[in-house]
Amino acid sequence: MADFRSNRNGMSRTEEMLDSENQQRVDNLANKVSRLKNLALDIEDEATDSNRYLDSMGGDFESTQGLLGGTVHRLSHMVQANRGNRKLMCYLVLGLVFLFFVTYYFISKVTK
Repeated sequence: MADFRSNRNGMSRTEEMLDSENQQRVDNLANKVSRLKNLALDIEDEATDSNRYLDSMGGDFESTQGLLGGTVHRLSHMVQANRGNRKLMCYLVLGLVFLFFVTYYFISKVTK
């Protein structure tokens, strides 16, 4: 009868199979952990870039808000100054509306 327990190193064949299977699983686990680490680092880089982009956008919006606030203040001051400025303001608004429609007309002709 063959003795399946005894091997040249004193380990049984079953123990060798279990050991090699455990080693494969450890290698697979190490690969998965490495991939997860790389994924986490990529997510961290993306989050950092997104936060930097959003911070710069916040500054741009603040400067635009200041510019528009100053423009609205000057326009309201011009409208309240006297009647001649109101007439000028009316012409300005009508001119802007006309310019908008002309631009819309040309853009619609070019895109068709």
